[in-house]
Amino acid sequence: MSEIKSFNEVIKIISNRCTVRAYDSKPLSQKDIDMIIHAAMRAPTAGNMMFYSIIEVKDQIKKDKLVKTCDNQPHIAKAPLVLIFLADMQRWYDYYASSGIPELCIEKNLVYRTPEESDLLLACCDALIAAQNAVIAAESMGIGSCYIGDIIENIETHREMFNLSKWVFPITMVCFGYPKQDPSKRILTQRFSKKFIHFIDTYKRLNKDEFSEMFKNFEKETLVKNAENLGQDYYLRKTGSAFSQEMSRSVKVAIQDWIKKE
Repeated sequence: MSEIKSFNEVIKIISNRCTVRAYDSKPLSQKDIDMIIHAAMRAPTAGNMMFYSIIEVKDQIKKDKLVKTCDNQPHIAKAPLVLIFLADMQRWYDYYASSGIPELCIEKNLVYRTPEESDLLLACCDALIAAQNAVIAAESMGIGSCYIGDIIENIETHREMFNLSKWVFPITMVCFGYPKQDPSKRILTQRFSKKFIHFIDTYKRLNKDEFSEMFKNFEKETLVKNAENLGQDYYLRKTGSAFSQEMSRSVKVAIQDWIKKE
């Protein structure tokens, strides 16, 4: 969009941001890291309750292990900064316990409400909003980033690695580092046209012709094995893949533990 050039620097940064997986050897200063964390913590949050926590992964052994547990992505081990954003209700329920809330509920004949599915979704929203603040702040400082959704997988392993209790869920991980490539040479990833994403007043389902138009700039010369068209390619590579199935399994385990009544 040519009109972006006339907007402010924040809009330009958002519009030109792209995923960075190859990092320069230059380390991030503590000042840079502190500013990224500061930006994350200034993100909007439900009721100002900050239902999230952030783990900075410094241990190289853990970074190396995350490469394997997050679908063999070697750039995780090489990233100067790795942050895991956690949906976190544990902190508040520990606070409620220390404040005598369970006893108060018994005294007042109230049901002591523990976290449910809605609380998990709310905490995930808080954590993801904080993560995006961190990403945009880093971009404004010339620091690239890459989201790693695969931290959702292998829940048992990640719980053990980072001492996560049942009301703490790793919703995303972000790698940060100065880009190896000259930012002026980056090629932005194609997005769908606005009309297929932005609706007025009501949701719209798309028909076959509209899908053809939506994906016309996404066509590939080479499709994954057994795929006859782009839709089949996406399904076999993403939605129906082994990593997606593991993600589903891990999330089911996490939700079951989250809502379990003790």
